[in-house]
Amino acid sequence: MKTIFSIFIWIYWAICIISCFLVVTISYLLTLPFDRFNRVPNKAIRGLAWAMMKLNPWWSIRIKGADIQKINQPTIVIANHQSFLDLPLLYHLPWTMRWVAKKELFQIPIFGWMVYMSGQIAIDRRSMSSAKKIDTLVAPVQAGIPAMIFPEGTRSPDGEIQSFKNGAFKLAQKYNFNILPVVLKGGHEAMPPGSWKVSPQQEFRISILDPMKSGDYDSVADMKQEAYSLMNDELKSL
Repeated sequence: MKTIFSIFIWIYWAICIISCFLVVTISYLLTLPFDRFNRVPNKAIRGLAWAMMKLNPWWSIRIKGADIQKINQPTIVIANHQSFLDLPLLYHLPWTMRWVAKKELFQIPIFGWMVYMSGQIAIDRRSMSSAKKIDTLVAPVQAGIPAMIFPEGTRSPDGEIQSFKNGAFKLAQKYNFNILPVVLKGGHEAMPPGSWKVSPQQEFRISILDPMKSGDYDSVADMKQEAYSLMNDELKSL
């Protein structure tokens, strides 16, 4: 049953991605002269995320704490990373974001081109110089577009939250940005890393915690540890 469902859902997702690619391409070309931060193409991808997650009636998404006021200050959103499905899940939040993603994602035909046109930022996890690219998030964040970073750097192999890297917290401390922790649950059970098979039935949960103000912490390490503790405790409670 799971194999048959997975084949069906991947065919459906491929159709969705191709259809959305056409919309994103047209919106990108039409708005390129004046849409500095690719807001319009990025919003178009929200439709793809909705289509990917809403077809199956045996999937449900529960969102807690999604208050738009939580991003009324310059904000970096951080989330735990369990699955490929985290991407469409996070597009269900009531705001668009500028993402940091591994460069391999941009190399996928059609999907990667669409990610590029929506203004996301590619980094090479093996290159120290790529860390400097995170600074390109400063302008959009200051313009009111939250950044989105997975502080673990990669998907968790067991669904538990792995240790955090410093990048998001260094940026927040340097520019006095808020950190907004988001906890995801259900992706690992539905589609764990390394597997193409998708569970036909799953409840996904998204919990948006309260913003963390950089000025409340003495160091990057303190802020990072507090974010990890808050998110780990929340994941266990979901």
